[in-house]
Amino acid sequence: MTLYPALIILSALQAAPADGATAAPAAVSAPADIAAPAAPQIGPVFTAPLNDEARFDACMDMATDDPPSGIVAANEWLMAGGGYFARHCLGFAYSKDGRWKAAADAFVAAARDAERATDPRAANLWTQAGNAALALGDATVALTYFDAAMAQGVSAGLLLGELHLDRARALVVAGKTDEAEAAFAEAHRLVPEDPLAWLLSATLARRLGKLERAQADIDVAARLAPRDPEVALEAGNIAATAGKYDIARRNWTQAIDIRPDGPVAKTARDHLTQLDEAESADSTAKP
Repeated sequence: MTLYPALIILSALQAAPADGATAAPAAVSAPADIAAPAAPQIGPVFTAPLNDEARFDACMDMATDDPPSGIVAANEWLMAGGGYFARHCLGFAYSKDGRWKAAADAFVAAARDAERATDPRAANLWTQAGNAALALGDATVALTYFDAAMAQGVSAGLLLGELHLDRARALVVAGKTDEAEAAFAEAHRLVPEDPLAWLLSATLARRLGKLERAQADIDVAARLAPRDPEVALEAGNIAATAGKYDIARRNWTQAIDIRPDGPVAKTARDHLTQLDEAESADSTAKP
């Protein structure tokens, strides 16, 4: 997929004479005080849309509260000339509605137009396109969009760190674990206080059998987010993988206590049930 919009070529095209044909006489130069005719334009002229922050905020609020209404509002604004601001809201509304393919398409179109307008928002729009593609499970396309975001020259520590984190997530899905570890390392360097980065790198390390690294990373995540049930769940997973079942039980129980009705609590209960069954079978098997 071509990630950069084609340049509008502004040049006069003059056909060369065919072989054997008599060349046309040289054109007579126009007097200096007569302007030469403008070269024909190829393709429509791009005009950056008006940055209507109030309408953008209203559209995003509607997309958050009622995604279908947000989709309608964004499309109406787009038809009224809202350009990539309207497309941004449209992509967000599609995302909130779980329509990830439509969201990715809207974000890509918005990113391309933002690039043409030399608007720094392009980096964020490419990033959102990447996250929408990742939600679809298409890590290859997601990486393409994240690379397009990187090409915008993102330099701020936080933004760049989060972009490395997004790339790391996509690289894990793509099975490129070595590159994912490197991306996580960059994320840790740039955004060391982000608990999600430490949680995800701990999970990857556990899956790769690097339990010391997994434990070190989950310890940082637990310090930064002591009441996050996902961190407690992963801490239990790491402990169980290392054969430390008492610690695993304690962490899984904590995950349930933090948010008893959430999906993480259900997973933790399942793990505890499996642990109870394993311990019961072990005690029964002993003479």
